[in-house]
Amino acid sequence: MRKLISSILIALCCIYCFTAEGYAQENNQPGNESFILYNGTSKRYEIADIKVTGIKNYEDYVLIGISGLAVGQTITVPGDDITGAIKRYWRHGLFSDVKISADKIVGDKIYLHIELKQRPRITDIHFHGVKKSEREDLQAKLGLVKGSQITPNLIDRAKLIIKKHFDEKGFKNAEVNIIETEDKEHEDQVYVNVNIDKKEKVKVHLITIDGNEILSDKKLKRIMKKTNEKGKLVNLFRTKKFINEKYEEDKQKIIDKYNELGYRDAIILVDSVSPYDDKTVNVYMKINEGNKYYLRDITWVGNTVYQSDLLNEQLRMKSGDVYNQKLLNDRVSNDEDAIGNNYYNRGYVFFHLDPVEVNIDGDSIDLEMRIVEGPQASISHVRINGNDRLYENVVRRELRTRPGDLFSKEALERSYREIAQMGHFNPENIKPDVRPDVTNGTVDINWGLESKANDQVEFSAGWGQTGVIGKLSLKFTNFSFANLFRKNKNYRGFLPQGDGQTLTISGQTNGRYYQSYSVSFMDPWFGGKRPNSFSVSTFFSKQTDVSSQYYNSAYMNNYYNYLSGFGNYSGGYYDNYESYYDPDKSIKMFGVSVGWGKRLRWPDDYFTLSAELSYQRFMLKDWSYLYIMLNNGQYMNTGNCNSLSLNLTLSRNSTDNPIFPRYGSEFSASLSITPPYSLFSKKDYATYGKDNYKDAASMYKWIEYHKWKFKAKTYTALMDIKKCPVIMTRTEFGILGHFNKHKRSPFETFYMGGDGMSGYSYNYASETIALRGYENGALTPYGEEGYAYVRLGAELRYPLMLENSTSIYALGFLEAGNAWKEVSKFNPFKLKRSAGVGVRIFLPMIGMMGIDWAYGFDKINGSTQYSGSQFHFIIGQEF
Repeated sequence: MRKLISSILIALCCIYCFTAEGYAQENNQPGNESFILYNGTSKRYEIADIKVTGIKNYEDYVLIGISGLAVGQTITVPGDDITGAIKRYWRHGLFSDVKISADKIVGDKIYLHIELKQRPRITDIHFHGVKKSEREDLQAKLGLVKGSQITPNLIDRAKLIIKKHFDEKGFKNAEVNIIETEDKEHEDQVYVNVNIDKKEKVKVHLITIDGNEILSDKKLKRIMKKTNEKGKLVNLFRTKKFINEKYEEDKQKIIDKYNELGYRDAIILVDSVSPYDDKTVNVYMKINEGNKYYLRDITWVGNTVYQSDLLNEQLRMKSGDVYNQKLLNDRVSNDEDAIGNNYYNRGYVFFHLDPVEVNIDGDSIDLEMRIVEGPQASISHVRINGNDRLYENVVRRELRTRPGDLFSKEALERSYREIAQMGHFNPENIKPDVRPDVTNGTVDINWGLESKANDQVEFSAGWGQTGVIGKLSLKFTNFSFANLFRKNKNYRGFLPQGDGQTLTISGQTNGRYYQSYSVSFMDPWFGGKRPNSFSVSTFFSKQTDVSSQYYNSAYMNNYYNYLSGFGNYSGGYYDNYESYYDPDKSIKMFGVSVGWGKRLRWPDDYFTLSAELSYQRFMLKDWSYLYIMLNNGQYMNTGNCNSLSLNLTLSRNSTDNPIFPRYGSEFSASLSITPPYSLFSKKDYATYGKDNYKDAASMYKWIEYHKWKFKAKTYTALMDIKKCPVIMTRTEFGILGHFNKHKRSPFETFYMGGDGMSGYSYNYASETIALRGYENGALTPYGEEGYAYVRLGAELRYPLMLENSTSIYALGFLEAGNAWKEVSKFNPFKLKRSAGVGVRIFLPMIGMMGIDWAYGFDKINGSTQYSGSQFHFIIGQEF
C-alpha cells in the first residue's frame, strides 16, 4: 500500500510540474521574458510580430530583412531558423552583439525581439610612422572612410594591404597595429590609429645558384633584373631590395632565357630565401637545365588566308634551328609584323594560333601550327567616352576606326596616336576597349578619354637697361571661328570653343623702347572634311635706340672721374638707358603670312606638305645694328627693306606622344625662296651705288635669298614599360644662299648658341638656333652672322611623372654644332661640343618649361677661355 501511495504522489507531482511549465510558456505576464531554451523540446510557431532595438541609423524593415525572418512565417523553436538569423547578422559584419528572444508566446504565435548592438563608426583616421606621400597612397588603397563602420574584417584587410604595400617597397619586416580609441564627444564613434613600424629595408646579401652549366652565375644574376646582391659594383644602379613578387618574376625570367636558348625542360628544382641578418637575406636556387632541342618539322593546319610557304617565311624559323620559344612567341603575336597582327589587320579578330609539339624525338621537335581563322569582323559601333572639350565630330574625324570598316589593329593604333597628337586628352590614359561579338561577327570599340586643359598662358617680366620688359601670350587650342558670331554656342569664358582650332595672341613691351604684337590662327581641318590645314598670321614690332647723348655723357663722366683720380679710364658706360629715349632711331617690322597644308598618302600618310606665302617689311631709321655693308663703304641704317617669300615644307611625324615620345621620328625639309630680282635686273651689283648712298641702299629694297633647312629627330624606348628611359637623337643643318654674291641677304641669317629662345634682343633679323653650353649668339657675334649651321645631339630622357596635370622628365645630353659666315666654309666635322643635364616640366596652362646645365668644351671666336659652365632656362618645346 505504501509503495502504491508513493507512486501515485510522484505521478501527481510530475503532472503538476509539466502543467506549470506549459502555463509559463504560453501565458507569461508583462515584465516576464520567455527565453528560447535550446535544450528543450522543439515546437512550431507562427511569427506574430518582430521588434528590433539597439540600432538608430537603419529602418526596422531593413534590419529585419537581414535576418531572413518575416511576420506570418512558421518557424521551429528552438531550431535552425533562429540560428540562421543570428549567423546572417554576424556575417553582415556591422554588429558587435546579437540576441533573439521571445517577448511572449500566445498559443502557437510567437513575438520575437531582436536586440542588436551596432559597430562604431570612424570619426577620423590617423597614420603614425609614415611620410605624407605614403599616407596618401595607403588612404587610396585601404578604403577606410570617415563615417563608415569599422569591422574586424576591415581591420584585418587593412593590415594585409599595408604589409603588402611595404613588402613591395622592400620593407619585408614591417609591423602594423591598428587601435580603436573611443570618441568621447560622439556616441558609437571611434578614432582609428594606424601604427606602422616599417623597420629597415630588406636587401639581398648573397645569391647562390647550383646546377647551372650552360649559363654562368654571372649571366644568371644579370638576367634577374629586380633581385640583386648589394655591395657589388655591377649593381650600382640596380635595386638591391628583396621583394618576393619581383623575385618570382626574376625566376621566370631565368626559365624564359633557357627556353630562348632551346632548353625547353629547364626548371628550378628548389629555391629558398633565408635571413642572413635583420636587414638582408640569402637567396638559393638549384637549376636543372635539361637538354637542348632543335626544330625538325613545321606544319600548318587550318590556314586558308595565307599559304603555308608565306607563313613559314613570316615565322622566320626553319628546320635545324634552335627551338627558341621566345622567338616563336614574338613571331606569332608580339612583333609589329607578327603573324597574328597580319591577320588582325585584315579583320580576323577571332584569329587564334596554337603551336603544338606533336612529336619529340631525341633532341628534335615537330611543331604543328594550328590556326583558327574565323570570319572577318567589321566594326559595328564606335563610342567616345570622357570627351567634354571638343565637338564629337572633331574627335571622330581623327579616328581610323569607323563603323562598317573591317577591324584593323594597325588602324586602332594609328587612331590612338592621332587622338594623342591632338593635345586635348591625356595620352597616358587613352584606352581603346575592343569588344568582339562572336554571335554576329562584329566588333564594338569604346574609346575611353580623359580630357585635359590645353590652352596656355605665358606671362613673364624682366629687367633690362631700358626698364621692365613684360610679355603676355594667350594660346587657345580649342577655338571655334564658326561660333564666333553665334550666340550661346559652346562659349567658355569669352571665346567660343569646340572645333580644335588654334588662336594665339601675344604682346611684349617695355613701353617706349620696345613693342611687339602678333596674332595667328590655324585650322587643322579647313572646311571640316579633309585634313587640310589653313593658317594666317600677322605681327608688328617697333624698337628704338638710345640717344647719342647717353654715350657722350657716360664717356665724359668716366673721363672726368679718371682725371680726378677716381678709378681708371676704361671708356665704359654705366648709366641707365631709361632716360635717354630717342624716337628718331628705330626699326619697325611688319609681317603677314598665309599658309596651307595637306596630309599626303604617299609614301605614307604620316607625311605633310605645306606652303606659306609670307611678306615682311623692315623700316630702318638711323638704325646701326644690322651691319648691312653697302658698296660705298657705309653701313645701311636708313631705308625700307621688303621680303616676299614662298616657304615649302615636307615633314613627317610618327611619334606616339607629343609631350614625352617613346618611339617614332620627326623630320622636316624646308625651302624658303624669294624672287631672284638680281637675275632679272641689268644692274652690276658689284659697283652699283658706290658714289650714291640712296642707290646703294636701294639694292636691299627687295631682299632675295634661298634658304634650305633639314631637321630630324628619332626616339627609341630602351624598355617596354610606361616609365622607361628614351634615347632621342637630333640632326639638323641650314644654309642661307644667294642669287648674287654681291647682294647677300642681311636678314634670315642664323643666330646660334645658348637656349634657342628668341626675344627682346638684336637678333630680330635672324633665326635662333640653340647650342647649350655656350652663351646666346656666341657662335654668331654681331658682324659675323651665320649663313650656314649644323647641330647634332643625343639625349637620354627618363620620366619622373606622367600625369594629366603635370609631366616631368629628367635628361642628360651631348651636343655639337657650329655656324659659318661663308657657306663655302661649311664643315660638319668642325664642331663646338658640350654636355649637360636638365629637367623639363609640362603644365597644361603654361606649356613646357625647363632648366639645363651644360658645359662647353671648346673655345670660340679666338677666345683663350673655354665656354665652360652655363645655365639655360627653357620655355616652350623645341622641334
